Amino acid sequence: MKKLVIAAVALCGATLASASDNALWEKSTLNEILNRGELQVCAEAGYMPFDMRDKSGNIVGFDVDIAKSMAKAMGVKIDIRNTAWDGIIPALLTAKCDIIISGMTITPERNLKVNFTDPYIVVGQTILLSPKLQGKVNSYRDLNDAKYTIATKLGATSDYAVKRYMSKAKLNLFETESEAALEVVNGNADAFVYDLPYNAIYAAQSKGKVLHLDESFTFEPLGFAIRKGDPDFMNFLNNYLAQIKGDGTYDKIYQKWFEGDAWLSTIQ
Repeated sequence: MKKLVIAAVALCGATLASASDNALWEKSTLNEILNRGELQVCAEAGYMPFDMRDKSGNIVGFDVDIAKSMAKAMGVKIDIRNTAWDGIIPALLTAKCDIIISGMTITPERNLKVNFTDPYIVVGQTILLSPKLQGKVNSYRDLNDAKYTIATKLGATSDYAVKRYMSKAKLNLFETESEAALEVVNGNADAFVYDLPYNAIYAAQSKGKVLHLDESFTFEPLGFAIRKGDPDFMNFLNNYLAQIKGDGTYDKIYQKWFEGDAWLSTIQ
């Protein structure tokens, strides 16, 4: 009798575990994507070379190619949904997309709202400087002065970096990084602070209108963001990242957008 009771308890436990596993699978975003046949990605076009618009109006870039590779691995179509930065996390949380792949830095504040994958690239903040300050400003420390005006993008990690490291300077915030960088070119700001990849490309295109202080003064890992409580999707994403970094796919995409410049002529 005792053995029968133990067997019944074990069977019940197995049944409950199976039901729990099935419930998790049914709730999984990965399962929804496979059933839908489409991966829906939130991204904000305007962050070179991660997410931009080409001359035909299509969103292209490093993030987009990674997302396309991901969709191909899933065997589904892809829908890149252009989303304003200040609303991109709310869009994810209200299921307007499955994932954010948009050069998003992993921070504790954001991590309270969303879960992040392992980092897929690490960048840092650098400075685009007015040529008139050449020799006078050599690092971010020199800009920590009330006589200087710094421009950057509202809500980006550069916003918080300026407030932390250059708190004495006047800070002007803009909706897009391109608007903020243009302030330096037009003489309305002394410096623009933003991520290294964007600044390196902008400086190369500016033909001497800005100087690039290219030593990063922050450490910023970027990750894909997903809704909380979805270990199934997270498992797939981290394994996917490990796979493309091991089989050469990641290197090929990286070289195209960060080491080559053929794409510059195709951008708006």
